[in-house]
Amino acid sequence: MKVIIFPIAILAGSFAMAQQAPDAAAQDTVKGNAKEIEAVTLVARKPTVESKIDRTVFNVANSAILAGNTTWDVLRMTPLVSIDNNDDVKAEGQMVTVYINDRKSVFTGKELKEYLKTIPADNLMKIEVITSPSSRYETSGSVINIVLKKRDDEGIKGSISLNNRQSTKNSQYSNFNLNYHKKKFTQTFIGGYNNGNYVQKTQTWDNRYSTNRLTQFNLENVMRNESPSISSTSEFELNDKNNIGFVAEYSQSRNLSLAESNGMIFENGNPGDSFLQTQNIWGFNRNLGTNAFYKYYDKEKNRILDINLGTNYSSNDNDNLIDKQINNMSGSTVQQLGVLSSNQMRNYYLKVDYTQPLGKSGGTIEVGGKTEINNHIIPNSLYGFSMTDANSEFYNLARNDTFHYEDNLSSLYANYSKTFFKKLETRIGVRYEYIDYKVRQDVAGTERKDSYGTFLPNLLLKYSFSEKFDLSLTYNRSIWRPWYSEFNPFLVPEINGTYSRGNLYLNPNPNDRLYMKFGILKKYFISARYMHTNQDYWTTYVTENGRTVSLPGNFDGKVEKYYLFANTNQNFLKNKLNVNAGFGWYYINNKDFNEKNKLGGKDYISYWGASANVSYTNLFNKNINLSAWVELANQNNGNSYANNTNVFHNISVTKIFPKTQMELSMQLMNIFKRPYGDNTTYSPDGTFREYSKWDWYGVSLTFVKRFGNQKVKENTKTDVEKNGGGGK
Repeated sequence: MKVIIFPIAILAGSFAMAQQAPDAAAQDTVKGNAKEIEAVTLVARKPTVESKIDRTVFNVANSAILAGNTTWDVLRMTPLVSIDNNDDVKAEGQMVTVYINDRKSVFTGKELKEYLKTIPADNLMKIEVITSPSSRYETSGSVINIVLKKRDDEGIKGSISLNNRQSTKNSQYSNFNLNYHKKKFTQTFIGGYNNGNYVQKTQTWDNRYSTNRLTQFNLENVMRNESPSISSTSEFELNDKNNIGFVAEYSQSRNLSLAESNGMIFENGNPGDSFLQTQNIWGFNRNLGTNAFYKYYDKEKNRILDINLGTNYSSNDNDNLIDKQINNMSGSTVQQLGVLSSNQMRNYYLKVDYTQPLGKSGGTIEVGGKTEINNHIIPNSLYGFSMTDANSEFYNLARNDTFHYEDNLSSLYANYSKTFFKKLETRIGVRYEYIDYKVRQDVAGTERKDSYGTFLPNLLLKYSFSEKFDLSLTYNRSIWRPWYSEFNPFLVPEINGTYSRGNLYLNPNPNDRLYMKFGILKKYFISARYMHTNQDYWTTYVTENGRTVSLPGNFDGKVEKYYLFANTNQNFLKNKLNVNAGFGWYYINNKDFNEKNKLGGKDYISYWGASANVSYTNLFNKNINLSAWVELANQNNGNSYANNTNVFHNISVTKIFPKTQMELSMQLMNIFKRPYGDNTTYSPDGTFREYSKWDWYGVSLTFVKRFGNQKVKENTKTDVEKNGGGGK
């Protein structure tokens, strides 16, 4: 705790000076740059959360919520967004596709988390949760578009941020933003270095039906992560209609995880073997992405051409060593197993989008397409002195193998938008996707080749009864494809006593969604959603050679989800106080799904959800900003059910010094109750319950120094959804 005493003293002193020297503070405020004061006023008037026909927009630019956070942290606080204990990002309970500045990210799960943690939140403009995306998006459901700030004033400007976070252990974060603009050229650099320490405590109960066996584990995992990163964006304006640019992003991380667990097996209720187990994991990750782009934008004729050519490369090297001591009536034995893996992912793509009005009809058409090639390799090898012992648990495991995944995914789409009678906004679109992929193992010789095409239609209607009342309806068909590593069938031991592998024969998940929203006075919104699917794949647990194995499995059966939500956004006290609050009810019909898969889970699930964002700008006219966020969250997914309801909360205070362009912030994270996950997963072979205490709590202190003109503007509109069809 000594590490944070000095920043606390600085923050307390700054508040004291603000109260004891009102005249001087007021003079600083009056004499401050007029443009800065004007910018603050504009931000205060803009709603923190905007509810639109196809998306919810979380405006976070210059908000106190950014201080001391990464983009991953702010994503947690975004309305409609939830993140489960496997780091999967979801919107309204459904998996999402993440875009950054309208460019699709190739990462999911933990890889996406590590990447977004390298992007400082101070560079965020807004986060768009697009629940009814058009055919333009390569979507598997909803879309989250993370929009970064764009600075284009002459000269050099930027910021440096230093953060110290105390939870179970201490962590430090630092980052910088540097922007240079001269006439038609803009150059931006973003960099950061994170030194994070995390502790997670977990209990598991593995119950197998056939043998009436219960395995219980207690686990403590201490993780350390060092993550430097840098990104560069260069943009040159050829003329008032043509822009070219190049984006390069690089990040790397070193990970060290030290875990200890103890467990016991119960047979028919009687105690049996007990276990003591340690696990050391060393990892090194690299991510490199490039994107060359050309943009043509004729503002008078509203013609837009956007061409993107890019590559993404990722590598992940891990050494996972497990030492296990087994105690039974005959004594104790020690077993050791190590897993070496090196995951390499290569992605190449070309994407073209074009938009223009259609004559004098008032309609707009948007067409485009994309082709991409993926080539991924995962070699795994096992080592350890117990692999040759026939009595060892690790005996008969495959020693090594190399997994290959290759695909070519091509798509074409078209959208047509038009407004009728000045009251009815419409958008109709269709997307066609064709994928040809191959997965195989070198040693085992298993192989799968497959290809298929699919049409994905969508429809959007919005009728405005008056300026105060409107009703909208959207329909989307989407398809969720397995992530490449989910195909890998190589068996790997886990610290909780189970094993994990992929499934070579996973199938995609198509689904249909209907969404209706009623807007009142542009402040109150009531919405309803219906989602239907006949097939899905979820994590399941099976028994193989006496081992409990987790893997993604195909599940047939109808699932229906119903959702009702009420939301409001209000400004008070001359726009200084902004309040956004939402309350929802969820209902899931799993009856057919459970019966066809013999799961024994809950046929009908009903639960509540809620969230609120509150911010106050310029408290007491002392340049003090306050913000608070709270969420009531459950996580019910397929065959996994929540046993608890979490109440996440975050409170932050920021003191701004306009004359010196400095900020001091303190953030309190889940201080009243530490969040935890408690889920039970049902499978035909049994149930698996996991209870985890998360490390997202404590206090965070941040110092920010800015320089240059900090005026920003929103990125150039390149998506017709933002100008028509109800999108904006």
